[in-house]
Amino acid sequence: MRYWPLMVRAAGLAVFVAAAMLFSVAWMLADVRASEPPAPRIGVAVSNPPAADTPAPPVPEATALPAPAPLPVHASFEALARTVNAIIAGSGADVGVSLIELGGPVPSAWSDGGSTQVDAASTYKLVALMDEANLISAGRQNPKGSVCFQDDDYEDGWYDDYASGSCYMRNDLAQRAGLFSDNTAGHMLVRDVGGSVSLNAFAAGLGARRSSFFDKNTTCADDLAQLLAAEAQGRAGGAAAQSWLYPLLTRTKFEAGIPAGSPGAVVIHKTGDVDAVVVDAALVTGGKNGPYALAVTTDGVGGDAAWSTIADVAAAVWQYETAR
Repeated sequence: MRYWPLMVRAAGLAVFVAAAMLFSVAWMLADVRASEPPAPRIGVAVSNPPAADTPAPPVPEATALPAPAPLPVHASFEALARTVNAIIAGSGADVGVSLIELGGPVPSAWSDGGSTQVDAASTYKLVALMDEANLISAGRQNPKGSVCFQDDDYEDGWYDDYASGSCYMRNDLAQRAGLFSDNTAGHMLVRDVGGSVSLNAFAAGLGARRSSFFDKNTTCADDLAQLLAAEAQGRAGGAAAQSWLYPLLTRTKFEAGIPAGSPGAVVIHKTGDVDAVVVDAALVTGGKNGPYALAVTTDGVGGDAAWSTIADVAAAVWQYETAR
């Protein structure tokens, strides 16, 4: 048994080593646990049901929205119609009136006998001048270019200086036809724009479809007003055409009709006067509610009485347009 003490000593050493190892492992585990963050607490909110006698939450009051602004309404034409009908009844003439508003709130149109056919007289010159203005604005005609007289062009009128082979500047012929309503100048301009077929195709393209200008030479108030409205709206060459055309139709030698009944306005217009037919077709500008096209045809009276009727109708329209 001499080895017994050695065995006891070895066993003690083994126990000591094992204890040391256990202590080291325990220390390491404790250090790891100390470095880990604590696990979050998960809480579940539990709502308490309201008691049976708990009042309901208040209902929010509805906020009233502002009322939409009322849409503009056009003034009735009834008062104008009564006034114009009284003028017509006292005139002894067959009268056609057509009005197309181009400005103001809710621009509208009104007609009384506006489709009645009458002799177009010199209003075909309005179409010829508009056609020339359109061609000039498009660069297809030169306003300073020449148009030469032919014998078939002649008709007695304001000027009597035409001779076979004589040539005239377009600007000069336009002034003669517009400001003085010269007949020969009007004929030359119609030929210059391509003749009556071309002239009427141009007019129809702007909405004047009941008329036959120059050859049959018939028209109506509705068509004449439509032509001037189309010009004002820029549908016949725009501003370039207007700048050439309008001075030819302003402050003419024939101002007893619509201009006389439209005080303070600038009236761009063309008249016609043959036998018992007197016609005036105008773009009336400078009014409170913007421009408007107005055409008045009369048949059966002629002369000063017809011009007075046209002026009276124009005055009634001017007053209505100023007041609406």
